[in-house]
Amino acid sequence: MSESSRWTMPEIAGILSNKIPQDELKPGDHIYSWRNAYLYAHHGIYFGDGMVIHFTRAAGQEIGTGTVLDRFIFSSSPSHPSGSPCPRCGDQSRTEGVISSCLECFLCGGELYLFKYGVSPGVFIAKTRGGTCTIAPSDPPEHVLHRAKFLLQNGFGIYNIFKNNCEDFAIYCKTGLLVFTNVSVGRSGQTTSFLAATTAIVSSPLRFLTTGVSGLAAVGFGVYCVSRYVSDIGVRRDVMKIPVERLILCPGPLESEAATITDTSKEKGL
Repeated sequence: MSESSRWTMPEIAGILSNKIPQDELKPGDHIYSWRNAYLYAHHGIYFGDGMVIHFTRAAGQEIGTGTVLDRFIFSSSPSHPSGSPCPRCGDQSRTEGVISSCLECFLCGGELYLFKYGVSPGVFIAKTRGGTCTIAPSDPPEHVLHRAKFLLQNGFGIYNIFKNNCEDFAIYCKTGLLVFTNVSVGRSGQTTSFLAATTAIVSSPLRFLTTGVSGLAAVGFGVYCVSRYVSDIGVRRDVMKIPVERLILCPGPLESEAATITDTSKEKGL
């Protein structure tokens, strides 16, 4: 094995876990915490002074059904672990949009994890669970904090579990990248992992090439890894870097303009 292909100890440790102590957090970090026995994770940007800026939707509305079941399955609204209103944040159980919460309310009794940026393709594929890392590099902390603060004051559009969720918000703050195709999902690794798993199970013609259980598992895992990789924000081509001010001031024309620029670039072979 060559020196360039060897994984470093931090990379190996990162594959095993992204958990981070609170005293190691830095302003501009993209953090997340698993909910409901690792069913999904809630993401946000650490702003400093024990506060987190994150994108949420009121309990019972995260997946748009409006049923009480959603409150228990997909609720990302912050709440204080004690059950009583937080003395610092107040009662945010019914708040929605881009909000600021203390770290304790954001975690809601869960563990703290650091989302990794600029990982190698090997590490990305080795992290089989989506929503934990990306190949895309992060912008400097000052740019990340500027976007997060601006969106706290101006909003991040309508919450959509597939195209505009809490992970999409955090990734945009870190990279400034937006997806501009109507047929694709957003930037969320959790969403792309779910769709990749679905593709691996029901959509791959390669499953007909083998009948053994181990062969089917290998083919399915391969399709899953490839689907995740090509859907990562650092690999896909249907993205553009958009200043946060333009994102808010002219969201309608901006999308059409970005699509036009992308098509023009392809025609020129860029």
